[in-house]
Amino acid sequence: MLFRESAASLATRTRLEGQLAGLLTENFLHKHRHQPQPSEVRSWERSIPALTNALIEAGLGDVEMMLEYALPLTSKRADVILAGVHPGTGEPSYVVVELKQWSEAYPEDDPLLCRIDAYPDPVLNPIEQVRGYCDYLISFNGALERIPDSVTGVAYLHNATDLGVAGLRAVTEDDRGRMFTGDQRGAFLGYLRSRLAAKPGAEAADALLQGKVRPSRQLMTVAAEEVRNREQFVLLDEQRLAYETVMSAVRQARRSDHKQVVVVAGGPGSGKSVIALSLLGDLYRRGVPALHATGSQSFTKTMRKIAGARKPEVQRLFRYFNSFMEAEPNDLDVLVCDEAHRLRKTSANRYTKASLRTGRPQVAELMDAARVPVFLLDQHQVVRPGEMGTVEQIQAAAAEQGLDCTVVNLDSQFRCGGSDAYLRWVVDLLGLEGNAPTTWEPDGKVQLLTAGTPQELEDFLAARRAQGYGARMSAGYCWKWTTKITPSMHTLPADVVIGEWARPWNLFGDRALLGAPPAPLWATDPAGFGQVGCVYTAQGFEYDWSGVIMGLDLVWRTDRWVVDRSASKDPSFTKATADEDVDRLVRNTYKVLLTRGMIGTIIYSTDPETREKLRSLIPPTL
Repeated sequence: MLFRESAASLATRTRLEGQLAGLLTENFLHKHRHQPQPSEVRSWERSIPALTNALIEAGLGDVEMMLEYALPLTSKRADVILAGVHPGTGEPSYVVVELKQWSEAYPEDDPLLCRIDAYPDPVLNPIEQVRGYCDYLISFNGALERIPDSVTGVAYLHNATDLGVAGLRAVTEDDRGRMFTGDQRGAFLGYLRSRLAAKPGAEAADALLQGKVRPSRQLMTVAAEEVRNREQFVLLDEQRLAYETVMSAVRQARRSDHKQVVVVAGGPGSGKSVIALSLLGDLYRRGVPALHATGSQSFTKTMRKIAGARKPEVQRLFRYFNSFMEAEPNDLDVLVCDEAHRLRKTSANRYTKASLRTGRPQVAELMDAARVPVFLLDQHQVVRPGEMGTVEQIQAAAAEQGLDCTVVNLDSQFRCGGSDAYLRWVVDLLGLEGNAPTTWEPDGKVQLLTAGTPQELEDFLAARRAQGYGARMSAGYCWKWTTKITPSMHTLPADVVIGEWARPWNLFGDRALLGAPPAPLWATDPAGFGQVGCVYTAQGFEYDWSGVIMGLDLVWRTDRWVVDRSASKDPSFTKATADEDVDRLVRNTYKVLLTRGMIGTIIYSTDPETREKLRSLIPPTL
């Protein structure tokens, strides 16, 4: 939240030219470490005063206004939440307000999407946008568990006429999603009075802000219900836009024999796999032929085990990218390609029959297999030589086949406590976009610590597990991995050795042995703690607390990072792998490992100079 004050006090600020926008800009810069977009500043200058004046005119000057309220465990923000007392029940009452400066807007074929002249691409209908915010807030703020009906949502288009946005009302309106225009100002005042009494709202605002954030319902633990029964996730803004874009393409494909490629691009924790499962679950329930595919053995096997635990037909929904070499063109309506940054140049490997070694690009095979191929990817998560899934490559492949390609970018993220600042800090730390490392400034969303020894790191994580949190240790691929484990062994080989501390890598293979889960389930099975995971078993997953061990493949020397390829034991690196590729892949590996934790991350480096550099960047809290 950027600022909180009563409507009367805020009205006084808005009368002082520029004071409110300047204050919010200053708070935004302090919290997010970058300047707000000009469109946001214009909204603060124009839309917030319009709402504030409406509250004053309605006699609600004591209502609390919480500006740019951060939704729990995500970087998404509601424009304003009004907190007060319900005039009928006397209970706390909250109104989530989405402010729009639009004067006109037009629905797409799908009424959940709309267009305005200022934007080249469709956006989510604001009625549906604010409804999503309400649903999400109720799902994740413990203060609302007993009183879910205390939350309502409204989109206020104060510059619009009824005629200019009439088409948006094709979406059903209810308590959590309704819309008022400038023409309906009187009705809007009446609506505010129906939800908020002319009494101080400070106590209700306190209760909401102090509400305990419930643990995020992790992807793997609800996948069964998601696919088999009903949607478990609330999709917000760009997530919902991506979902509706795909569903609209499916309807067009069925109606007019139309084929369309959809690309959904976003960073770690932006909800790509949540979107994938939401799509798969909805399509599956509607009887639409659809499959889920990845290039990750761990992810696919986990999905098969958890989502299809009791139904073999659900297990068959989860495939690999190289499963479509012999697929009939357009045999599927939808193919959801998750983790598409792991696409390979071709699907052929040493086991492929000679008759199938055609050299056809894997991306072309996947596009051929469905009327609507969907690719979800993060370009900074390419960690293995030969992986090639980028937006530009998929767009080029679509153009080569004469196919329309729609790209939806996910700007928000839900991992790492929803902290955009932390993700930027990781990118800068590793120099992935050319910037220098910066000092971490705690933002209250995610915790970041360093450890002086690997034992200290493990003890810290064990203490978090004792409190009921999930935790895992992972490391750069700097130790050889014993892959031949036999039942005659009494313990797992302790391959990761740092001084007197030694622990095993996560178990190799698909069978559980010696109390350890198989590799694909290391990140999700509680028995995975105590083994050290590598990037290939951690990628695509999340856990509450992440312990990351940095090896000698990436060390700090004086004023820069140095990548030492000789320190890497990753068998995918060969003599043919160029130095610049190794450099990029090693940095990407640590980006993946450093962005698995939902609550916090603790880092240890085996190199003394690197440990000192990390200590200088991360305030001592352990």
